[in-house]
Amino acid sequence: MCGQEGDTIFALSSGPPPAGIAVIRVSGPQAGIALQALARRLPAPRTASLALLKDPRGDAPLDRALLLWLPGPDTVTGEDMAELHCHGGRAVVAAVEEALGAMAGLRRAEAGEFTRRAFAHGRMDLNAVEGLSDLLAAETQGQRRAALLMAEGHFSRRIDGWRRTLLDLSAMAEAALDFSDEDDVPDAAIEQRIGDGIAALAYDVAAILAAPSAERLRDGVRVVLAGPPNAGKSTLLNALVGREAAIVSDIAGTTRDRIEVPAAIGGTAFLFTDTAGLRDETGDAIEAIGIDRARAALDAADIILWLGDAADLPRADAILIAAQSDRADAVRDGLSLSARTGEGMDVLIDALRTRAAALLPGEGDYALHARQRQRVGQLHDHLQAASASTDLLIIAEDLRLARGAIDALTGQASTEDMLDRLFSGFCIGK
Repeated sequence: MCGQEGDTIFALSSGPPPAGIAVIRVSGPQAGIALQALARRLPAPRTASLALLKDPRGDAPLDRALLLWLPGPDTVTGEDMAELHCHGGRAVVAAVEEALGAMAGLRRAEAGEFTRRAFAHGRMDLNAVEGLSDLLAAETQGQRRAALLMAEGHFSRRIDGWRRTLLDLSAMAEAALDFSDEDDVPDAAIEQRIGDGIAALAYDVAAILAAPSAERLRDGVRVVLAGPPNAGKSTLLNALVGREAAIVSDIAGTTRDRIEVPAAIGGTAFLFTDTAGLRDETGDAIEAIGIDRARAALDAADIILWLGDAADLPRADAILIAAQSDRADAVRDGLSLSARTGEGMDVLIDALRTRAAALLPGEGDYALHARQRQRVGQLHDHLQAASASTDLLIIAEDLRLARGAIDALTGQASTEDMLDRLFSGFCIGK
């Protein structure tokens, strides 16, 4: 749980020193007082100004820095803010932070507290916050693009459109109920208009519900290598990730548990999983556990690379691999390749990228988290229920419940525990 909202907080918002520049942010009702205490003056709003910072406890100089004074509410946090663009040495940052911490009413920010204040003051909704969290953690260009769209509010604007439509539909439903016993019904076709509006909105919501998963984008497309013992799975895994991640041996059963290795290929995140060799009989209890875990990995896989007989394909969409093509006794069914010589590896990588592209958001698309998908699903359920009813009272109630689902989606009806978990994952200074 963050500290008191009325506190004035400060933190280093740029990367850790040493660096060329260090940006220290201050947010809260005392931000202007703190800036004036350090610079001996308050700069013109939103105009960069150079000043010699001095310790308020005396006249000891701290650093010559660029200052920004940003009066609220039109700021990132919705509060008065100040930014100190100092030299990025460790001693400089430590001295300025120590001076700030000695001021009455100021304290160091907790993880995610700047962003939480932006959320509390309506500068961001929960979806934009989650997008920012993904943007900070992005490691591939695909992750960056999708996270930026969410952080910039593209999904939030879509939701705002849904809310406006719901309010219009609810107003029509209430009007139809109010005038149902009157002779001067404002529009005889109002029930048809309500039904058409609900159906159109449900269609749009269903399209978003079919959007790719943010977890898949963030954690990587799950590629499971499976097949009988000594099929070449570990060698292929090492070739795909570009390092010796798995032990390679001619001894059957060397891989006894799942080995998960993340890797980025062509800007796409993958999570490759090497599994224990599958066979029906084993006298080794540990190997049997590994085989069970291998089967569980197959159930959760986005893509399966099957290094076994075509007749034993675990799933119809599995990619059949004829591995070890450099050996005279190699199986010839499927995509012929050799992880040792590199033969066929480019074809396999192209196939993986093509499959992944169908599972991930395309250019200009965003991805939904499990929380968002749950709330959008609830919204869709309420719209479906409203669409299926002919009773205006039930329709009006389902529309009210749909508005509640939107409030939960944007964070207006979120629990403190959920918010605490979300913001605690941010770094200090965000």
